[in-house]
Amino acid sequence: MTDDSKKTVTMTFRIEEGVMGKLRSESEKREVSLNTLVNQILKRFVEWDVYEPKIGMIPIARPIVHTLFENMEREEIIEMAQKVGKGVVHDIALFMKTRMDLSSFLSWLETRMKSSSIEFSHSENEGRHVFVMKHDLGYNWSLYHKTLLEQIFNEILNRRVDIVTSNTMLTLTVDE
Repeated sequence: MTDDSKKTVTMTFRIEEGVMGKLRSESEKREVSLNTLVNQILKRFVEWDVYEPKIGMIPIARPIVHTLFENMEREEIIEMAQKVGKGVVHDIALFMKTRMDLSSFLSWLETRMKSSSIEFSHSENEGRHVFVMKHDLGYNWSLYHKTLLEQIFNEILNRRVDIVTSNTMLTLTVDE
């Protein structure tokens, strides 16, 4: 069986010289081919960037996020995650993936992490998914995401999830 998502097509584009120079420079810095870099850029565009304005996402600097979360009380964080976060994340994931099941949500979560400034790893072994997110945004950021992710997994996906938090990391483990 052939995986259609891995088939390639050959295309020709005209690219401004200055843009091409920056792409070449960036591919050298990342130690990837120009072809790989352009594919990564286009993939990110079709999987995330095209949706950002449609789902109400805005860019915000890390120090602002850190300060906002740092200055909130624990109860405020939990309330925000329960009242706003769960519904917003559910709606965004549903809009982007057109369904809300474990597979589509995990795919959305991985896409979200790739498109953010959060370092993460995702491993899957014998039906167990482990996401480790390194955010350096403080404990309240971890608490917010722990609260909303537990609600999504428990209430919407009917899955038990284990989430371990710290000031700099969040680890999520879920079985299929």
